[in-house]
Amino acid sequence: MTLERITIYPKDISRITGKSDRYGRMMITKIKLHFNKQAHQFVTIEEFCEYTGLKIEHVRQHVV
Repeated sequence: MTLERITIYPKDISRITGKSDRYGRMMITKIKLHFNKQAHQFVTIEEFCEYTGLKIEHVRQHVV
């Protein structure tokens, strides 16, 4: 049984978008604000996809 990761991190975002790690951190902050999350809460891949409009299948290919 393999577990798939459900959270996304700034490094994942930088890999997906081709932008810097700093951009990934900024994007995580914007997504948390959008979904009214607290600082200690994680951002899920589904929330990232909903926010960016990317397809979840494409994103999961890049999240290791």
